[in-house]
Amino acid sequence: MFLVILTTFGLLFGSFANVVIWRFPRGESLSFPASHCPVCETPILRRDNVPVVSWLLLKGRCRACGVEISPRYPVVECMSGLLWLAAGLRFGITIQTGFAVAFFFLLLILTWIDIDTMRLPNPIVGLLALIALAGALLAQLTRIPAVPLLADSVPMAAAPLAASLIGAVACAGPALILSLVMGSLLKRPALGMGDVKLLGVMGMFLGLYGLLGFFVGSLIGVIYGVSAARGRTGQVDGAAATSVGEDAAKRDDAEGREPGQPFPFGPSLAAGAVTVTLVGPQVWGWYQSLFGL
Repeated sequence: MFLVILTTFGLLFGSFANVVIWRFPRGESLSFPASHCPVCETPILRRDNVPVVSWLLLKGRCRACGVEISPRYPVVECMSGLLWLAAGLRFGITIQTGFAVAFFFLLLILTWIDIDTMRLPNPIVGLLALIALAGALLAQLTRIPAVPLLADSVPMAAAPLAASLIGAVACAGPALILSLVMGSLLKRPALGMGDVKLLGVMGMFLGLYGLLGFFVGSLIGVIYGVSAARGRTGQVDGAAATSVGEDAAKRDDAEGREPGQPFPFGPSLAAGAVTVTLVGPQVWGWYQSLFGL
């Protein structure tokens, strides 16, 4: 029952996530006006605002004007529900589940905003940092596990606030140095400051496991970057190569990017953070056993 309720709330909050993703980068109010069609501006009826189900019943179109509604809306709602469920499965009925839910939910919002705008808004990253700090203080004062989420070692469990702050410095520090060095060598930004700040927040929530999240996120980013580059260049011969190149250019134009332009790294970091939160200790244990450490 706990997991069912948690998933249901995750779906409902997924609808709110869609509002934040659309309105926050545009500087619009999150509460006024009420949800409406962006084309005909007709307010969305309550029966048409049920997560996922309403989109399916309406066949992905506005009831009033018939304009197509992006499938992103049910995708974000489903992702939110699954992330809340994953937090519940990982931490059970504990305070840590609440902090994991907040961590996952805001990472989801940051992911889609970064995809749309190539930005990680400071207010949202800052809110994550405040939540992490509150969790670490709670754990420090009450000795109830909260933040870091993976405080399964004696030093981290005994001094959660210190572990959280050390994790932030350990993750953001190398990222900042990497950004400055690579930026000076390449003469263009190699790692955005928003990514550096997000890494600091990851360290606050995960302690030194945040470094593992950085590694996993970087691996995901490399795989995506290589795949995207191959998709743009089209490693085929003759007319087929020309066709693929044209298709790639069209995709870049449709997405508002020039070929070769840096892609958002926030989604990769968020995926790495979620992965490590869920299975990080197991992965690290497997790695140690593999090399006999």
